[in-house]
Amino acid sequence: MSMNLIILAAGQGSRMNSERPKVLHEIAGAPLLVHAMKSGASLEPEKTVVVAGVGAEQVEAAALKWDDSITTVRQDEQNGTGHAVLCARAAMADAIGDALVLYGDTPFITPETLAAMQAARTYADVVVLGFDVHDPTVRYGRLVTTGEALDKIVEFKDATEAERAIPLCNSGVICADAATLFSLLDDVTNDNASGEYYLTDIVGIARARGLSAAVVKCDEAETLGINTKAELARAEAAFQSRARASTQDDGVTLIAPDTVHFAHDTYIGRDSIIEQNVIFAPGVTVESDVRIRAFSHLEGCHVSRGSIVGPYARLRPGTELSEDVRIGNFVEVKGAMLGEGAKVNHLSYIGDAEIGARTNVGAGTITCNYDGYFKHQTTIGADVFIGSNTMLVAPVTVGDNALTGSGSVITEDVPADALALGRAKQATKPGLAKRLKDKLRAAKDALKKDE
Repeated sequence: MSMNLIILAAGQGSRMNSERPKVLHEIAGAPLLVHAMKSGASLEPEKTVVVAGVGAEQVEAAALKWDDSITTVRQDEQNGTGHAVLCARAAMADAIGDALVLYGDTPFITPETLAAMQAARTYADVVVLGFDVHDPTVRYGRLVTTGEALDKIVEFKDATEAERAIPLCNSGVICADAATLFSLLDDVTNDNASGEYYLTDIVGIARARGLSAAVVKCDEAETLGINTKAELARAEAAFQSRARASTQDDGVTLIAPDTVHFAHDTYIGRDSIIEQNVIFAPGVTVESDVRIRAFSHLEGCHVSRGSIVGPYARLRPGTELSEDVRIGNFVEVKGAMLGEGAKVNHLSYIGDAEIGARTNVGAGTITCNYDGYFKHQTTIGADVFIGSNTMLVAPVTVGDNALTGSGSVITEDVPADALALGRAKQATKPGLAKRLKDKLRAAKDALKKDE
């Protein structure tokens, strides 16, 4: 059965107290909306429609950046969830199969739960995702059932005391045949305490038509909606806790787990070791048997087997480390490819560069890649020795087996096997230092007498 997604991302999010649309606040380096899109993508949908409203241009840009194949539509007036889904009707006109409604501010629903909802469609016309709570004051809608059948959903503000005592609550996530979903929404009214068109009313309408409805249950943590900065912080902590546990289960050693922070897409291979206070920003892949030393920051990079990074290293987007590379303390690498066994061990910046196998880059080396207007490439061959404090003024190439003298400024290409020196000849003046110091000391003493 084909699946299509409708993701509601139009809300104001006033309790966030922010100019940014609520669904664009981030957990683990990705907007809440992207987390919802990733969950839905596990069902391999034929079509995905994101309904934007407040901050629509920003929301649409974020959604399309993640997946440029989706469709975006707008809900210009906030008239409830039922109205929001109806805004997707034209975009879903050619959709075949089911439609699953998700929420851009509910980031943690698992692929397994969504698969269970899809499976439940084989025996129910409408499937609702629910969860149990045992606090009658919690302001969730309640799922009213008879045996295994779902009769209706009652919003909290419209519920009786008896209905509020029901532990089975509504997540808002609903799945039905796409054509049936919109047909049911045509009969929804705004005759309720909020004066809004509730998506949840379709369950009662479906039952009145003789259609069946069922509930799939999940853990309450999956349905966590984010409405405030405090909830956002708790959600970040929950994500990190799960990510750390999953990473350890996959065979990775975390020396101090609570100090390591992952992005939503971090991948680390088994038998790697992550030391204290390491941060993974989005787009990082670390292969097996790698050691990331303390206080390092990685983003948009790939680290191959056997490499060692840090401590206090920064790998920026576009960095590719081959096997057994060494990146040491206070080294920054950006947009660079380092060949097998290459070493950049101390206090260096390597940007927009290609470095060959087994090359050693000495301390304090900089690839001078930016002229104020354009970036330029540095190419260094295999088995090269770059002396400490070398400035490589790009564009420049250093051939295989070459060597640069310490303190050199290299502005021209260096052939293979050559030694390049780019510094002024040292001049030594015997006794001049003492005479100069004596002169300066006398001048200082004279100044003190005058005072």
